[in-house]
Amino acid sequence: MSRYGRRTRVSTAVSTWGSASVFLTVEYLVVAGGGSGAVRIGGGGGAGGYRSSVSGESSGGGASAESTTALVSGSATTVTIGGGGAARTSTGATGLTGNNGTDSSFGAVTSTGGGGGGAYKTTTTDNGVAGGSGGGAGGLNSKTGGAGTTSQGYAGGNGHGSNLAGGGGGGAGQVGANVGASNVGGAGGNGVASSVTGSSVTRGGGGGGSGTTAGAGGSGGGGGGSTGNANATAGTVNTGGGGGGARNNSDTSNVVSGAGGSGVVIIRYLGAQQADGGTVTSSGGYTIHTFNSSGTFTVY
Repeated sequence: MSRYGRRTRVSTAVSTWGSASVFLTVEYLVVAGGGSGAVRIGGGGGAGGYRSSVSGESSGGGASAESTTALVSGSATTVTIGGGGAARTSTGATGLTGNNGTDSSFGAVTSTGGGGGGAYKTTTTDNGVAGGSGGGAGGLNSKTGGAGTTSQGYAGGNGHGSNLAGGGGGGAGQVGANVGASNVGGAGGNGVASSVTGSSVTRGGGGGGSGTTAGAGGSGGGGGGSTGNANATAGTVNTGGGGGGARNNSDTSNVVSGAGGSGVVIIRYLGAQQADGGTVTSSGGYTIHTFNSSGTFTVY
């Protein structure tokens, strides 16, 4: 089997007639949908889980690249693109925790949706929610950011007992920042850069927390938090970026948190096109299939 994607005759019998299979070896990048930010001194949403088998690059959470995948000729592999967590709209005094993003997958390879941000005065907890990367904690309590998933992303930032600000959502490449002094919202954690398409693109940034000074979104599609009674910024589509947290410092105003950005799946192999599915491009001797929506990867 060729490590670099060429079709290779393998002397393994696959039937009683002793016929041989033909394999295509591929590298993948699988990014899940990001979590949305919370409202009412809300924390930022965590980035979607980030898994990569691209040689020389990293997966999320500081992990090394995974192993490549060999697919048999004629096989059809399901590709699922996770959606970002839906934005939350405040209803006054009660805080609302952000929604988790949904998983993305390439066959058996699944990345976990990002965790929603935590909020002040919720009916449950002010902690950030666990996910591919964890959501940032809500403000005005010493709460903790949500945990990230091993080899996919980092935890969200923590809250502070006396500051009216939320923690930053975790990114694929960095922990979300804790709430700073003087009501400064935590910045979202940065994502991870990949050249799988032939040029470097960063994906998987966490959403910024709300505050008197709002936290910036992490590089790689994270949305910024909001100040005052203002809406937060959504994560960027097809990056798995987390949405920003919204402040809503009044018991009567209604504000909207940032929705999470949708995920993406990218598959590549060396040589001419040998499969169908997604948007097909080429660069550096590789054929590249980019899925911005769900579909099927079918090997010739």
